[in-house]
Amino acid sequence: MRYFRLRSHGVSVLLSASTVFCLDSRLIWAEEEGWLVFDITATSNQWVLNPNKNLGLRLYVETPEGRSVDPWRAGLSRGLGPHNKQPFTVAFFKASETHLRNPRSTGNARGQPQPRGKAGKQPDTLRTSNLAGSQSLHTQQACMKRELYVSFRDLGWQDWIIAPEGYAAYYCEGECSFPLNSYMNATNHAIVQTLVHLINPEKVPKPCCAPTQLNAISVLYFDDSSNVILKKYRNMVVRACGCH
Repeated sequence: MRYFRLRSHGVSVLLSASTVFCLDSRLIWAEEEGWLVFDITATSNQWVLNPNKNLGLRLYVETPEGRSVDPWRAGLSRGLGPHNKQPFTVAFFKASETHLRNPRSTGNARGQPQPRGKAGKQPDTLRTSNLAGSQSLHTQQACMKRELYVSFRDLGWQDWIIAPEGYAAYYCEGECSFPLNSYMNATNHAIVQTLVHLINPEKVPKPCCAPTQLNAISVLYFDDSSNVILKKYRNMVVRACGCH
């Protein structure tokens, strides 16, 4: 049985000379088949910061005794090989979120009459401010989006998911208590349910804090036939929360 050690090296420019440094290595059997995955996060981060230092990657194959071997003779696919066997790089970039504030109400002060709108014009959201005086403010934190990072390794999925290693999933938690403010993204049904809960709390529960907007993520993984698949999974990231 023969086996080889594969090393992935990054090449960068340092002053007037080029520098080669090892990024990752794999020990494989000669009869082994499938894809080889190397972690090049460190050098790719440097490429983003200093693009002029990017001189590419080099792949070395050697025996355990240190003798160099041609990668093609070791069974690695070359540029002339099948299209679906060509090497490729996958990178994930995280963009900072932009938080938009909800517009504040510009209505008259309490006790002054509100101007009537056009005939037949009704608001889309029910108003409950006329009952606010009989209730205290929230005693617990209101419904909102919370931090949650999901690691695929913690779930035991690292053997079939190539990238990413995890993602920010977030989750919704908090009280949907009266009064339901505009930032709670409450539905009309939730507003009515809250009022009924005030009248009969033993029979009707409070509305639930749940996602109102969800985003997708792209996942690179091996299928049952060891093919590399890039797929976008919908409804994986909580974007906003509300009372339902």
